[in-house]
Amino acid sequence: MTTLAELSGKVALITGASRGIGYGVAEALIARGDRLCITGRNEDALKEAVEALGADRVIGVAGKAHDEAHQAVAVERTMEAFGRVDYLVNNAGTNPVFGPIADLDLNVARKVFETNVVSALGFAQRTWHAWQKDNGGAIVNIASLAGISASPFIGAYGISKAAMVNLTLQLAHEFAPKVRVNSIAPAVVKTKFAQALYEGREEEVVAAYPLGRLGVPADIGGAAAFLTSQQSDWITGQTLVIDGGIFLNAGVG
Repeated sequence: MTTLAELSGKVALITGASRGIGYGVAEALIARGDRLCITGRNEDALKEAVEALGADRVIGVAGKAHDEAHQAVAVERTMEAFGRVDYLVNNAGTNPVFGPIADLDLNVARKVFETNVVSALGFAQRTWHAWQKDNGGAIVNIASLAGISASPFIGAYGISKAAMVNLTLQLAHEFAPKVRVNSIAPAVVKTKFAQALYEGREEEVVAAYPLGRLGVPADIGGAAAFLTSQQSDWITGQTLVIDGGIFLNAGVG
């Protein structure tokens, strides 16, 4: 019997996909028949994710996103296993600090940028040279609403995500016409990563959202599936805000 994977023929590399938004993206791409390489820092969590998604169609490569050796191995393993890497989803990110940037440890700021921005560039360079330069494809960078607005107490994270938005523009310009590059800017999505932003006061946080709920990983997964599909073939260099309408409250009055 023909499987969805055989019908798709496409392969995606998704960073930081053992849980949360990355896992939601992986679920969406598996559902349409893609094959995947997913990465994550925790080897046990990564193995669980691979098994849940389907070990016949998914491989996992454990490591830290900012580690150049890990980037190289992830792309090499993807090419060895599947012979191609059509899509890259840069989702790996960190936010180890909460507080005003006036008191921010600059070493922490460097760590945030290494993981959130420099690693995305590294993966983009490697997938470009390994496959996309000659064969085309798409890249989706997971940015954040924090990157296009002031974000009190998570300023370092917000600045890094603003850089991710600009990285998207630069890559879209340079990689065209072979590769389309877009980003997604979510508001608060219910994940372990974002838990500190709503835990213990979810009703209060939700009250600010016109659509009456926080995001879930599937919301971002669906958008990533669209931006890596033929339906978005004339879209590049864009940042898609997915925020439950909260940005509507940014006006005066």
